[in-house]
Amino acid sequence: MSINRRTFLRATAAAIAAQTALTAQQRKPNFLVILADDMGFADAGCYGGDIDTPHLDNLAQNGLRFTQLYSTARCGPSRNCLLSGYYAQQNAADIMTPGNIPEWTRMAPDYLKPLGYRCYHSGKWHIRFKPVAGAGFHHSYTLMDLNRYFTPQNHLIDDSKLPAVKPEDGYYATKAIASHAIDFLKEHASQHKSDPFYLYLPFNAPHFPLHALQEDIDLYRNRYADGWDAARNRRWKKLRAQGLVNCDLAPLEPDMRPSWNTPDAELKEKVGPGEVVHAVAWNSLNKTEQDFQRTKMAIHAAMITRMDKEIGRVLDQLKAMGAFRDTVILFLSDNGASSEQLIRADGHDANSAPGSAHTHLCLGPGWASSSNAPFRLHKSWVHEGGISSPLIAHWPAGIRDKGKVRDQPCHFIDIMPTLIELGGGKPSASHAPGAPPLPGQSLVPALAKNGTARKQPIYFNHSNNRALRLGDWKVVAAGAKGPWELYNMRTDRCEQKDLSKMQPARVEEMAKIWTNLDQEFVRVREAAKPDARPKQGGG
Repeated sequence: MSINRRTFLRATAAAIAAQTALTAQQRKPNFLVILADDMGFADAGCYGGDIDTPHLDNLAQNGLRFTQLYSTARCGPSRNCLLSGYYAQQNAADIMTPGNIPEWTRMAPDYLKPLGYRCYHSGKWHIRFKPVAGAGFHHSYTLMDLNRYFTPQNHLIDDSKLPAVKPEDGYYATKAIASHAIDFLKEHASQHKSDPFYLYLPFNAPHFPLHALQEDIDLYRNRYADGWDAARNRRWKKLRAQGLVNCDLAPLEPDMRPSWNTPDAELKEKVGPGEVVHAVAWNSLNKTEQDFQRTKMAIHAAMITRMDKEIGRVLDQLKAMGAFRDTVILFLSDNGASSEQLIRADGHDANSAPGSAHTHLCLGPGWASSSNAPFRLHKSWVHEGGISSPLIAHWPAGIRDKGKVRDQPCHFIDIMPTLIELGGGKPSASHAPGAPPLPGQSLVPALAKNGTARKQPIYFNHSNNRALRLGDWKVVAAGAKGPWELYNMRTDRCEQKDLSKMQPARVEEMAKIWTNLDQEFVRVREAAKPDARPKQGGG
């Protein structure tokens, strides 16, 4: 009788354990999507950089690094792709893409709430729908005033405007964004613990103006004294050693800079004699210029290190609430580092400490070229430097191939199908009447195995900068009148060996695919009725 009782208890315990394991296995993962703003491909330590990013590095060491994730080359369109699952040219849901918003446009909560998810947002927005009333988030902290890291005048909680921040409040945007995210997670843990969550965490850092806490700037006081040429070369060598690139280091291109920059003479007058407006050789600068430029890079690095620290606080909250193991964490950047040089908002006080609230500095083309190493050009161009983004994927419960690299081409439009599939939905299903199929491809197979083939080409069009990626091949053109260039991405991601004259038939074929896609997207958008949901302006 005793033996039978022990046997029964053991069998019961085994059954309970098996059921518990099954339940854990079937539990929907949480999602944490972290987005940096204007952070270069080679800024983070785990992507060859010399900026201190221990939390991102740890996520990469215990997760996956993708080497060929593409953005749209600009803030708003990239967010549109990430949240809607469509190319920005298809639905114009961001504040930078002109056109009517089709009524079939859906945002991330529309896809994930039917799968049981609670949805939260904290940070930058840049979408025309309001986060809560229009996009369907349960809670949102929205930073609308993107030119003031210390004293924003326009920020919202659940779509309601908050008081303007005063200098004595001790506010810093990167810290506030993380703090609100942590508040949402704490509420979720106490009130909705049985539900999975989706937290969209788009920081404004390190987008201009270069505003950072002095304690963070001090960490980098002398790190960049040798200049951007040396830094670019260092990063390129580290990237090659880490197996993230196999191409040469693209040369600087001094004549390539945004046409909308503040005029050169005005920049020099307002910022001072240390400002440099072209990506020229570092040793061609005088001492005043070198000292000022290395200070700007120190501020850029400080902004990224602070973002990494705040990410660490969010990760600590996941661990405290027992959600870290079951959370899919994705980290990416909305475009390459920016060569823009603009003075906005409160202007620039040259007598204030660089990086403080009364200054308005931008990284500029020299250091942007370093941040985007080893690739060509910067934000707004669709050469590799403008569109190549880091992508770290971390998921203790689901990723076994820790510390490995994934080199298949992918795009921001692939993130939404990936989350839908992981959440138990069908990425190929129609999610609204009249909606075209999602153009992206789920990355779920890539979480288990490298080398997943891509079925569809990847399309780019920003400010008449055009490109198409098809397999190992890429055609790209700069500006409305720029000719198509052709590159083999397997051997030449630095885009130095233009093969267009050697393979005109391939160029013609790929250019035709691009034109057909572009015209199709225009037809789809123009044929649809505009969406009537609440809209958000500004940003």
